[in-house]
Amino acid sequence: MNLSNLKPPVGQTKSRKRIGRGMGSGHGKTATRGSKGQHAGTGFSQKRGFEGGQMPLHRRLPKRGFTNIFKKQFAIVNLGRLEKLEGDSFNVDRLLELGVIKKLGEGLKILGSGELTRKITVEAHLFSKSALDKIQKAGGTAQVIGAG
Repeated sequence: MNLSNLKPPVGQTKSRKRIGRGMGSGHGKTATRGSKGQHAGTGFSQKRGFEGGQMPLHRRLPKRGFTNIFKKQFAIVNLGRLEKLEGDSFNVDRLLELGVIKKLGEGLKILGSGELTRKITVEAHLFSKSALDKIQKAGGTAQVIGAG
């Protein structure tokens, strides 16, 4: 058996219904659209979610929350990730080069998840309190760059 021998089981596939191909086909004249009515005419199209005049589901459901248009998206890196990387000095360019972050966004933020056992120097736009504490306890330095 190989890929060229594969075929669906008998009765699995069904040819599509060809409509509007003359009286002999059984689906000629009105081509299964019936007579008259808004659906029967040419050029008929219906809005997505239209329910025949009934209030559509997307309008029946309540709105919740809001989108903060001023929200800032930061590239986030945990200390545990920095611990695994080689080298003892990290900045935005180095992390991009290593593939730790893909997009910078509004800046780089260092979070305190994970353990830090060695002395490192980190340059970032923002640091969480726990990250600052852990870096300083390990004897490293945390430098804030730019305005976060």
